[in-house]
Parts: sequence; C-alpha cells; structure tokens
Amino acid sequence: MSGLRAATAVAGTNIALVKYWGKRDAALNLPAAGSLSLTLDGLGTRTTVSFSDALAADRLSLNGAPADARATARVAAFLERVRARAGLRAHAEVTTENTVPTSAGLASSASGFAALAVAATHAAGLGASPAELSELARLGSGSAARSIFGGFVEMARGERDDGRDAVAAPTLGGDAWSDVRLVVAVTSDAAKAIGSTEAMERTARTSPYHAAWIASVPRDLAEARAAVASRDLARLGVVAERSALRMHASAMAAEPGILYWNPATLAAMETVTALRASGRAAFFTIDAGPHVKVLCTAESASTVADALLRTPGVLRTVVAAPGRGAHLVEVA
Repeated sequence: MSGLRAATAVAGTNIALVKYWGKRDAALNLPAAGSLSLTLDGLGTRTTVSFSDALAADRLSLNGAPADARATARVAAFLERVRARAGLRAHAEVTTENTVPTSAGLASSASGFAALAVAATHAAGLGASPAELSELARLGSGSAARSIFGGFVEMARGERDDGRDAVAAPTLGGDAWSDVRLVVAVTSDAAKAIGSTEAMERTARTSPYHAAWIASVPRDLAEARAAVASRDLARLGVVAERSALRMHASAMAAEPGILYWNPATLAAMETVTALRASGRAAFFTIDAGPHVKVLCTAESASTVADALLRTPGVLRTVVAAPGRGAHLVEVA
C-alpha cells in the first residue's frame, strides 16, 4: 500500500502527584477523577511502528524479545483504532524498548502507549493535535494521556460520555520549574501481583472508602495546581503525600484488600519523613507498586538518593528531572 512508512517516537513516563485511581468508563479508560503528574526525563519508552502489507498480523517485540500474547493483543487492539482512523488494513511491526521495568509500578504503560500513539499515527500518515494524541493514548492506558506532554501535566476527568474532553494539558513545561527532581527508590524487581486496571475495578466495587477518595480529589487538584503555579515545593509535597496515602487506603480497604507495599516501601517512607524532620524538603508518593518516589529540589537530590540507598531493602535509586512530552525522533 502506498504511503506507508515507519516512525519512531520517544515518551517519558509520568508520576502522578494527584492520583485518579478509578474509572467512570472502563472501555474508554475514562478516569473517575482528574489527576496531576510530572513527566520525567530519562525514564521512558522508545517505539518504532512500521505498517506493511506483507504482515499477516501485528507483531510486537519488547526489549529485544517477542512480547507475550497478552501484551501483543493489547497493542493490536490499540493499532486497530489507528487503522480505523487512517483507513488502513495493513498490520504493523512494533519494536519497543523500555528504560523502566514493565508491570512494576513505575508507569511503563504510560510512556509505552504515549510513544505508540505518536509513532503509529505518524506511520499511518495521520495528522493529530496534542489533545487528539492525548485522547488516543488514554485509550491504551489512562496515564498515557499525560505523557503526551512534558513537565507538570493535568488530566481532566471530563464529563462527556464519549470521553472527548477527558484529555491532558500541560500545567508547566519541562523547563519551567527546572529546580524540581523526583528520586525513585526501587524496592523490588518483581512484577506486581495485581495490575492497576483490575485493582482499580476491585477498589471501586468493594472499598467503603472509594467514594470518599473520589470526593477528595478536586480539593487536591486545586491545591496542587496552585502549588505548581507558585513553584511551592512544600505545598505540592503535602498534597502528593496526602493523595498517595488516601489512594492506597482505599485500595487496602477493598475485598480482598490490595497491598502493594513491601517492608522496604515502609522503610523508605520513614527515611523521607526523617529527612523532612531534619529540615530537608522531601515528600513521597507511591503508585500501584512498591516503589517510593520522592519529590525534592535539584540541590537536595543526591542527599535524598543517598539516604534512600542506605535504607534496608532499597535496591537502587534513580534521580529524574522534568522531561519532554512524547515526540517523534525518526520517520522513514
């Protein structure tokens, strides 16, 4: 088929500082609440998509090896949406390299589907605005909508049934608050026992705290938005810790309870609390996994990372700065 080409895109993962944890429509990945995140530099995904009439089915390789059937099916379903919009029938070869562990609570699906959205639309010859890319990426993974943009990003809950208004938009660009850092304390190399989608559904269905959790998000968003606008790290950090603890409390109260933490998670949280008590501005957040991410200044990042690395059970640390949004790096 004429006009087909290959395209490569890169996207950074993002860490939600105000969580959403729940969907109002699972089929369209519409969040039950808004969220606010920070897109990171150096932790993400590079994806190449090449459509070809010679392929009998979509193929996916992940970090140099053929992906399993579940991951391939998820990507193929996403590509079907791109093909439908572009009027294509050709299948695609998709090659993905992650610099974040898959299924470990470090938001690999966010960068993965953001990179896939950009690469696939360009390879298919589609023109798409940033908002349209955000909507498309959301259909693959709810958090991927935010990785289309760099720096601090706010994701709207939206009100429309079709989800057209459930998209992300930048709050500040990646270089607009250059002093902030996120230190990641990796506490396990194992995949998490329960995926985010299943955990969200169980929490919404069975947790007595879920409704209260959803009701608390608008206040947290307003506080976080104001904190980012004024570059107030302490104010943002307080909101981030509160949002994380409330999210996990609602999950723990599900039936059966969902507990992502391990002993090193708790120890790392105590390390952050001790750092703050000593006068160091450091604030934790935890997503659907055991790892602890710590918001701090660039000046404090090495001190925070060293303290976390000395924490029992912490395997390694990564210091990340604000990063760019998903972007095209090559077209063939």
